[in-house]
Amino acid sequence: MACLAYQCPDVRVTVVDISEARVQAWNSDKLPLYEPGLLDIVKECRGKNLFFSTDAKTVLSQADLIFVCVNTPTKLQGVGAGKAATFGFWEAAARLIAASCQGCGPKIVAEKSTVPVKTAQAMSRVLSGCQDGAKTQFEIISNPEFMSAGTAIQDCLKPDRVLIGGADTQEGHAAVESLARLYRRWVPAERVLTMNLWSTELAKMAANAFLAQRISSINAISALCEETGADVQQVSHAIGTDSRIGPRFLMAGCGFGGPALQKHVLNLVYICESLGLPAIAQYWQHVVDMNDWIKGRFVRRVISSMFNTIKGKRIAVLGFAYKAHTTDTRDTAAIDICRGLLLDGAHLAVYDPKVGPGRAQGGARLGPG
Repeated sequence: MACLAYQCPDVRVTVVDISEARVQAWNSDKLPLYEPGLLDIVKECRGKNLFFSTDAKTVLSQADLIFVCVNTPTKLQGVGAGKAATFGFWEAAARLIAASCQGCGPKIVAEKSTVPVKTAQAMSRVLSGCQDGAKTQFEIISNPEFMSAGTAIQDCLKPDRVLIGGADTQEGHAAVESLARLYRRWVPAERVLTMNLWSTELAKMAANAFLAQRISSINAISALCEETGADVQQVSHAIGTDSRIGPRFLMAGCGFGGPALQKHVLNLVYICESLGLPAIAQYWQHVVDMNDWIKGRFVRRVISSMFNTIKGKRIAVLGFAYKAHTTDTRDTAAIDICRGLLLDGAHLAVYDPKVGPGRAQGGARLGPG
């Protein structure tokens, strides 16, 4: 939203959050998260055409276009636990929109959160079902985000592509075009891709699944390299020079983490299972299983390299966020690795230039120690 305000100075952009403390932080020079270049853009636009507020009812009732950007974490219990997405925040946002926009003019509601296929249909039912009296016309479109933490500003300013999906109706096409016009102010027209709702929703999930697959694949090759004496960096470079494959996401490590990749692969697994496609579900499940195995293997190699015991030994962990240049510790691979080391009795000293002790402890429950 900061980049949208920066590129479209005549468009008023207001970010709404239920947390007063978070909104206050966004209105200060100490933003609630770190992202290279973000503070400069916020300071450039804030108070001009970029605003932060907790007054959801007023802001939503006045908006022409509403982005829904809430978290959809993996369910921890109940049907689909461990794989399916949780829609509590998403449904609460939809109900708040419906209540705030009662009797207002037509509204375009854009999904920014990564959601399973046909979520837009469910959102449309929630929005229409929560209205009493004067009805508001809502047109649901999908506009998934492809930015990555640490490079989010550049990803927004120079995206590989922008996906916008809508219903195959006159109203749907008009809603998609209204958002596409905004993006075309700074994104080349050929990179603004329009399609149907279901394709857009699935494309985001599939893209993350493919990225996760590449990481699990190179980590599996890394294990083979260690057993045979091959150099995984040389192998990775050789693979990456193939124009059909390319070099990105081929750096071996301790496994992927973060709030997106594993969650979206597991959502894909659950969808495939629900639709009676067990072989496809198993295929994508193996991507996650390989990632878990790689993290466990790393812990076992640390222990074996220290005479098969790390009890009482002090181990430095450099980096705790799930990737560089971010404060985000959600589902970071460091959590599982640190937990494994702690369970074997190690004493850990964790350092990360962007993650303080409070955020690290709040982002993970590592176990004893």
